[in-house]
Formats: sequence, C-alpha cells, structure tokens
Amino acid sequence: MNRYQQAGVDVNAGYELVRRIRSAVASTERPGCMGEIGSFGGLFDLGVLGKMEHPILVSGTDGVGTKLLIAQQTEKHETIGIDCVAMCVNDILAQGAQPLYFMDYIAVGHNNPERIAQIVQGVATGCKQAHAVLNGGETAEMPDMYSKDEYDLAGFAVGVAEKEKLLTKDRPQEGDLLFALPSSGLHSNGFSLVRQIIFKEQHLDFNTQPAVLDGKTIAAELLKPTKIYVRILWPLIERGLLNGISHITGGGLIENLPRMFADDLQAVIQRDSWNVLPIFKYLAELGRLTLQDCFETFNMGLGMVLAVSPDKAAAVRKYFEQKEECFYEIGSLCHRPEKETKIRFK
Repeated sequence: MNRYQQAGVDVNAGYELVRRIRSAVASTERPGCMGEIGSFGGLFDLGVLGKMEHPILVSGTDGVGTKLLIAQQTEKHETIGIDCVAMCVNDILAQGAQPLYFMDYIAVGHNNPERIAQIVQGVATGCKQAHAVLNGGETAEMPDMYSKDEYDLAGFAVGVAEKEKLLTKDRPQEGDLLFALPSSGLHSNGFSLVRQIIFKEQHLDFNTQPAVLDGKTIAAELLKPTKIYVRILWPLIERGLLNGISHITGGGLIENLPRMFADDLQAVIQRDSWNVLPIFKYLAELGRLTLQDCFETFNMGLGMVLAVSPDKAAAVRKYFEQKEECFYEIGSLCHRPEKETKIRFK
C-alpha cells in the first residue's frame, strides 16, 4: 500500500471504476461526440449540427440535493443519476436549447467502484433520454470531507439554440394559453421538507406503504426519477409552436412560472385543472401544510408549463394527442394589474 492509499485515496479503485463505466458512457454517443473516456477534457464538434446563423450556447448546472440521502440510506443508487441530468437538461430546454452534452461530478468518502458505476449508469440513462452525450466527468475521493458511505452528485449540461429562436421573457404575450405536462412525482425538489415531515416528525420507515400511494413504499415513491422532457418538447420548439417554457423545480409554480414572462403579465391559473398526484396530498395532510406551503415548495404534479399563442394551440393539442402524451390546459397570461403578483390562482 502506497502513502496515498494510506491517506485514504485508492487510485486503483479509480481505474476499476473507469473500466466499469466505459460501456455506459459509450452508450450515450450522438453526432458531434469526440474523444474518449479518460481524456483531460470533453470534446464536441458543433460543425455536425449544420448551418446555424447565430448559434448560442446555453448551459445549466445543478445537483440532486438531499434526495441523495434517500438513495444512500436505502442503498438504491440506480436512478439518482437520471435526476441529476434531468435538473440540468430541463433547465436549458426551457430556454429553447437542444441539449448536446452533460458532464458529472461525484464526490465520495470512499471510492466504491460498484456503487459509483450504478450512479453513472443512471447518468447515462438520463443522457440517452435527453439525447445528450455523457462527455466526461470527475470522481473525487475525499475521505476527510465525507464518511465512507456518503457521496455528492452534481453536473452541468450544454445545449445550443439559434439566437432568434431563444425562448426569452419577452416572447410570451397577453392572451397566451398555458399548457402543462405532468411531473413523475416529487422530482428533485423539496426533499428537506419531505424528510422533515416523514422521518423527523412522523418517524416513518422507508418500507411503510401508505394506502394513498397504491401499494408503493415511501422509498419507491421518493426515489422516482425526475422526468426528462427533451424528446417530447423539442419538436414543438423546432416548429416554433411555443412562446415560453417554465421548468417547475424548487419554489414550485409560485417561483418558477413568473420567470418565463415579462413583469407586465400575470399568469391566471385554474387550480383544479390538473391532477395533483397522491404524494403531494399525502405530504400536505401528514405535515399539516397550507396550500401556500405546497405551491411554494413542490411542483404539485406539473413538470413543465408552456406558453402557447391561441392561434397555435390547436397544433399543440394535436401533437400531444398524436403522441398520447398527457397534458393539461391550466390557464392563460393576462395583463398584470398594478401591485398584483405575477401569478394568481382562481
């Protein structure tokens, strides 16, 4: 054993990890991918994308937050990587950008190649769902920063958009209809409150099966991976059918929806126009949460909200129906009265 291993860092485990994840990384290849795993930097050839008048690179970075603690405590690491990819690619998609590549960063207390390979397999799955290449990453073994079984996961994505087609705050207009796509569950937000309610206040077990969750355990519900919306929404963006997209993450509708449109507009939302998933009703009852608490913390069953011009609404409806994709019409954009908030429920 060399002195670095004595200090708690096993470089041989790093080599073993690279061997284990090589096929997962290769499975994400797409046109533009260059280089190979183990290079000093990730390469991507923008030339394969064809002629663009004014290409703009759009980047986003995020982590998974305290949802990681659920994965670590249940020793289920296979899907947490999907969450990391989703939080980044859904954000850049909301700007009207096509994701190109993703890179991850995993910090660990102890390099367990089998466990980290499971995490990276989830990252690769997310990349394939987003049609983005896993273009490299970093695993840092830091025994004095993390305990043996702890890890942190973060990443970033880069996409590209034609400048004139970027989805900016000035594009949504008064009269636009608001369509929404359902979430798969909690996604990756609000878990500090979730853990406070379920485990610290109620002292429930991961294997508890509340009747409202239709036989699923709490662990299974909490670890549902975040939905990635790239493949369903990109054709609409390419066709110019959307004026805006809001990714509903931490802060819920109240914080995220106003980020999509200008200050002189107000989103008027019909509160009963979509299906609020059972997990949100369960948490609200268990934690004695107000509606304000819920809408400020959770996505409440909505993953993406779209601003659509009335003259394009029929085409958007037809597209979702042909794809057999569930969607809701939840409201519209109106002129914002003086001193009123940017979102109003009715």
